[in-house]
Amino acid sequence: MNAQPGTQQINVELSEKEAEGIYSNLALITHSPAEFIIDFARMLPGIPKTKIYARIVMTPQHAKSLLKALDDNVGKYEKQFGEIKVFGDQKQKEIGFKPATNASTTQ
Repeated sequence: MNAQPGTQQINVELSEKEAEGIYSNLALITHSPAEFIIDFARMLPGIPKTKIYARIVMTPQHAKSLLKALDDNVGKYEKQFGEIKVFGDQKQKEIGFKPATNASTTQ
């Protein structure tokens, strides 16, 4: 990662367990005035039950910074590899990540 002038470099440790990662195709997002909570789960075809595999709690300011960082990185990805296609009508999609709505809980 290239540091911008005037920015602080951070030394990040990544343990073996976290380096394996967790697959998720479902995010449940809730918020209060003080925090955003993002629960990551996965739904599998034919299995009507899931569990939360990871929970991230962050301030609204950090949530907005994450949104901007994801937008920036998706743009860079699409510039290098082409547009990411999202198949199907997102309003009819029953599992997986969905675009945000005005409700306080989205999937």
